Amino acid sequence: MDDHPMMRDGLRSTIELENDMSVIGEAVDGAQAIEMYAALRPDVTLLDLQMPNVDGLQALTAIRKSQPNASVVVFTIYPGDARVTQALTLGATSYLLKSASSEEIIGAIRKAASGRQVIASEISSELANYHGSAVLTVRELNVLRLAKEGMSNRLIAESLFIAEDTVKSHMKSILAKLGASDRTHAVTIAERRGFIDP
Repeated sequence: MDDHPMMRDGLRSTIELENDMSVIGEAVDGAQAIEMYAALRPDVTLLDLQMPNVDGLQALTAIRKSQPNASVVVFTIYPGDARVTQALTLGATSYLLKSASSEEIIGAIRKAASGRQVIASEISSELANYHGSAVLTVRELNVLRLAKEGMSNRLIAESLFIAEDTVKSHMKSILAKLGASDRTHAVTIAERRGFIDP
């Protein structure tokens, strides 16, 4: 399930070359992915995270809720450890980057079909680098998203209906957790690690 036609065409061509695999459906967004999964019940679902309307994480949640044993391979451009951890926590079987070779994609599909997990090597390294590091709270993420938009502490406080000193406290915590030197640096790190969208 991917919203880019060229990506879907390439994946379909790669999969259809295999004698024991076939593509039984394609979706252009997360809402359609959920509907098609319910109707077709594929052995393995390839799912992009960045899709219009309903994103990949929401689609993953819905698919796994309807079928707890669903095999879902997340196939995305986002390597950030926070995003990977969230997808795996929500039940993704595997996590591949779109830079993966045809052999890696086919191998991941085969392994997912037999219940085995595949995580791209670049992602495994990223997870190892940040294993055990502090996670941002929902409130800290909200503060950081507004800071990314260029809002001052005062404007963030007004938007979130909290005191300006509370915003300062959250920002101090964010900088410490991310090892950032300032707000801009924190946004850059948070985007790279997948806490917020680029």
